[in-house]
Amino acid sequence: MKSNLTKLSTAALALTFMVSACSNDSKTSNHSDSLKTDSTVNSSLKPAGPPPEWGQSIKPEMQAVIEKLASYGDKPIETLDATAARKNHTPTDAVMDLIAANKIEVPAPKVDTTGKDIDVAGGKVHLRIYTPKSGNGPFPVIVYYHGGGFVIANLDVYNASAQGLAEQVNAVVVSVAYRLAPENKFPTAHNDAFAAYEWVVKNTTSIKGDPAKIAVVGESAGGNLAANVSIMARDKNIMVPVHEVLVYPIAQANMNTESYKMYANAKPLNKAMMGWFTEKYVNTMIEAQDPRISLVNAKLKGLPSTTIITAEIDPLHDDGTMLANKLAEAGVKVTSRNYEGVTHEFFGMAAVVPEAKAAQAYAADQLKAAFK
Repeated sequence: MKSNLTKLSTAALALTFMVSACSNDSKTSNHSDSLKTDSTVNSSLKPAGPPPEWGQSIKPEMQAVIEKLASYGDKPIETLDATAARKNHTPTDAVMDLIAANKIEVPAPKVDTTGKDIDVAGGKVHLRIYTPKSGNGPFPVIVYYHGGGFVIANLDVYNASAQGLAEQVNAVVVSVAYRLAPENKFPTAHNDAFAAYEWVVKNTTSIKGDPAKIAVVGESAGGNLAANVSIMARDKNIMVPVHEVLVYPIAQANMNTESYKMYANAKPLNKAMMGWFTEKYVNTMIEAQDPRISLVNAKLKGLPSTTIITAEIDPLHDDGTMLANKLAEAGVKVTSRNYEGVTHEFFGMAAVVPEAKAAQAYAADQLKAAFK
């Protein structure tokens, strides 16, 4: 990824901008709850042009991020090989550049970070551990899985989400750099995700964590991995996470849902990219039906309470709502919320997109409640 360490630290700090914009809304349901947020982010971001054809309802701040991303002129990911795709600019780059251009002030970080390599089957996986600077613990622990379709992105691209959760929940966050496809095919990422969770369960006290308070969070492909970790923990009879937050998770393989049709050409994620990601990760396309990828076909009974966050302008919107319904049918306590006018990847943009600030505050509130 074209990332600059100074910019990355700026974006990481930006997440502390998240104030709990929806703490007075404790409504829970088994269905996606459309939320209109107040524009409490003091941002001068204004889009340069009209809303895109694929997203007429897009919020101004979200559109400004998408316009900035388009300004880099990168080739479409679905036309590249994985190595080249990883060099494309990311939505995080766009947010960082907007922060710099608009002189948006960001507070100092409230966490320290350390790195740890752990052994997994066939190799090693790197963990980035975020620890609150204040207090001695033991802290609740969140195992976090980044997005990128199992193929692209890294811990830096999703740094803002992980740091923000650590700061808002006052928790240790362990962000997992699972191995990527096509170099590492299915189910490598899934197995790496569980191995990292298992390491955390066995080593909680060494990272100032509370062994009784471990949750999982993931975005997109990472949301799929987080849910799978809960399933594997249940099936292997080790401690099941106390809660899971799944942000626009990949939950099924049918790319003809209504949201796939409506937002086939959306940015930064479109239908063609999802096909590309799938082809890169699976050994054969029939594997996309495996319940580890198509979570809606998995045995979901006995999973922890779950929070699902979706974006309106997202091919994966319906994945999230379908999974929420399936979990509820399996007797799992589900709380879900949809954010209007925003796209896939919005969750980590709290410094510039009001809906992202609200979504992260909501996720943090759900986790804090589960940790009580």
